[in-house]
Amino acid sequence: MTTRARILLRAWLFTWLHTWFQMPTWLRRPGVRRIVLRGAATLLPASAAVAVYAWTHWSMAGSSSSPPSTTVAVTVGLAGGVGALLAYVRLRADSGGLFGALFLAMALLAAVAAADATAARSGTAVCVVREVSSSEQHSSGEGGPPSKTVHRIKLRCPGGYPTELRDDRVVAAKGEEIRVAYDPRRRVSPEAAGRSTPWGAAVVTLGLTALSTLLAAWPRAADRAAGVAAGSSRPGRR
Repeated sequence: MTTRARILLRAWLFTWLHTWFQMPTWLRRPGVRRIVLRGAATLLPASAAVAVYAWTHWSMAGSSSSPPSTTVAVTVGLAGGVGALLAYVRLRADSGGLFGALFLAMALLAAVAAADATAARSGTAVCVVREVSSSEQHSSGEGGPPSKTVHRIKLRCPGGYPTELRDDRVVAAKGEEIRVAYDPRRRVSPEAAGRSTPWGAAVVTLGLTALSTLLAAWPRAADRAAGVAAGSSRPGRR
């Protein structure tokens, strides 16, 4: 390919991309553009919460054949969450957008907590308690948390894991059976099954997402003023 042909091809490609990414004419109309932006901002909170929950659940689920590393999971999740917040503020550029972004940030954190409670300990096993021992944990310094008793429960489980769990209460006596929830990838410590439930975090996620969506859908002051001005300028009105 000659130099002239390469230059012409490059110019044609640049022109084609510029035309492709250029905003359509119908979208440049103020009324249509306002509706599209408000609709995008309204759909963003629920979409972001679902995406963050799905990514966290898939990353932490032990059933995944090729799950990402913790670094990749955190990086991608953080990038997605920050991107959603920036997009929300860009679509709703007023004080309502700032409050909505704050509610959305808390909703995404609650979604991560719900996914963690659901998927972090995806494995369960019925184990026999071999031994129970207790120890006191004392805090140092004034104003620290009060001392607490930690119970160390040694287990005999099918497959040899988990071998023990720690709890602030005696969940079973020696010789009894107990159902234990654990992470097959052994990233988090095991605990008694049913101890962590996602319902509280799920309710918080739904509530905060609803607030963020409501703020996104609420007409801005400029939009309300434009609507009043348009209504007063109609023929037949004084």
